Amino acid sequence: MSNIRPAIVAGSFYPVQASALQQQVKTFLQAVPIEDWPAPKALVVPHAGYIYSGAIAATAYARLGSVAERLQRVVLLGPSHRVFFQGLALSSAKAFASPLGDVPLDEKASAALLSFPQVRILDQAHAQEHSLEVHLPFLQYLLPHFQLIPIVVGQANPTSVAQVLEFLWGGEETLIVVSSDLSHYHDYVNAQQRDAATSQVIESLCDNVLQGDDACGHYPLNGLLRVAKRKGMQVTTVDVRNSGDTAGSQQTVVGYGAYVFH
Repeated sequence: MSNIRPAIVAGSFYPVQASALQQQVKTFLQAVPIEDWPAPKALVVPHAGYIYSGAIAATAYARLGSVAERLQRVVLLGPSHRVFFQGLALSSAKAFASPLGDVPLDEKASAALLSFPQVRILDQAHAQEHSLEVHLPFLQYLLPHFQLIPIVVGQANPTSVAQVLEFLWGGEETLIVVSSDLSHYHDYVNAQQRDAATSQVIESLCDNVLQGDDACGHYPLNGLLRVAKRKGMQVTTVDVRNSGDTAGSQQTVVGYGAYVFH
């Protein structure tokens, strides 16, 4: 892999032209009512094409407005859709590209993570993976300056993910983002019921319950829930919809949820 990981779903999941992309992200965020929100430490946000899940992701990202200036580092974890592997995968790239510019990686933190036996550099896990890439434009629009720690999570138990999150947790300068959609390919009503149940699990901080049928990002999500439970955090469900609500048929839908941890 070159020193810059290219934006492989620009033009399909979101606009490839910078001005159009920036305007779309701005429109999503401006549609979220401004309220007096507590400062978030972690977010769970969906990763489909923007016409499907961008508005849902924005309901969580909009809560970064009051803390954007102090955020210097984003730990971004998402599931692997194309490569099966055990553990957590880092990238050898120095930056991740998007139409809004290149995002530098926190190479020092990534090097330190290699001391964990469940962590390795696996560029093929990142090469065609969209679950991390789709979040970069939101982060770039909102945060003036930040470094990224992108982690694709393969098959991993909550403890192995939680160990990495604890190591990277930091303070007010660090944001944790877990990328996950919810249920897949059920009818509209069934999906609503399933996703409501999943939201209850997340709000209850149950850290070893969610499976692939509940959320495609269940491996990183279960790890985050374990850490959040230890730290006595609270979770707010800010939006739960599905593709039948946004840009698709209601016969077979994919669920999307946005959650804020504080």
